[in-house]
Amino acid sequence: MSLIGEDRVDLAATCASLTTEAAELRMRVMELRQELADLGARMNVIATALDRHTPCGPEEIAGR
Repeated sequence: MSLIGEDRVDLAATCASLTTEAAELRMRVMELRQELADLGARMNVIATALDRHTPCGPEEIAGR
């Protein structure tokens, strides 16, 4: 095979490899975005629960 033919094969293999890697990276980005969205929802639930909690002062603690 000529040098030009080898370069074309290498280029095609590189292109295929990069295309596969790009697809895998896109999937990972989507997974991470979903995980961030889930984490944000959990943080909101916790923040809401904390906001509803009545803080107790030193007098309530001493009375226990």
